[in-house]
Amino acid sequence: MGQVVQAQTLPTVAAASDLKFALDAVAARFKQDTGQSLRLVFGSSGNFKTQILQGAPFHLFMSADEQFVFALADAGKTEDRGRAYAVGRIGILVPPGSPLKADGELQDLAAALKDGRLRKFAIANPQHAPYGTRAQEALQHAGLWSAIQPRLVFGENVSQAAQFAVSGSTQGGIVAQSLALAPAVAKTGRFALIPEDWHQPLRQRMVLVKGAPLQARAFYDYLSTPAAQAILVRYGFAMPKE
Repeated sequence: MGQVVQAQTLPTVAAASDLKFALDAVAARFKQDTGQSLRLVFGSSGNFKTQILQGAPFHLFMSADEQFVFALADAGKTEDRGRAYAVGRIGILVPPGSPLKADGELQDLAAALKDGRLRKFAIANPQHAPYGTRAQEALQHAGLWSAIQPRLVFGENVSQAAQFAVSGSTQGGIVAQSLALAPAVAKTGRFALIPEDWHQPLRQRMVLVKGAPLQARAFYDYLSTPAAQAILVRYGFAMPKE
């Protein structure tokens, strides 16, 4: 019973799924440094925004797109307008044995669309996942969006898209660099960054939900420390300039 009660009273962080490996590492370091635990829930930022608007019991929201934080602030759901914590990147991830090359300029992807090598390609759902929106923008920049749409497999979030990309159920996908750099993924695929000027910036912002407990506030502050930032940088995130 004690464990159930503890789980219910732990501060809950709703985090964009591109943070899956990086934030697990930050939370472990936070516990090591402070003795405090957290509950981490990963998913798509757009879905979390909707859930928080509907009163979901999250205390800290770490979005992959700052616009979702601003929307919650405008709706009066947050303590303030939050703080930028990272800038993300996208790239193409291909599994072993794929006929695709890990080519950040997507020239081989264009050729594969024409010569029939490409059957299925994964991205996060652009309707609610920021990394999916940025993948769509990059494919549009490369002039491939119309041709590739019939072959797209949508992940509920970018972590699921990465699973599709390396599992062999697709020939590859466009995913977060932070996931591709994680040892578990890096061993199972080849990755190449897409030029950052091919899409809008992935400015990631976090905010405390109104009424957040002290532990959530402590973690919010901890994320701006050199120890936490060093872990995020290790996973390919850039630090915001604000």
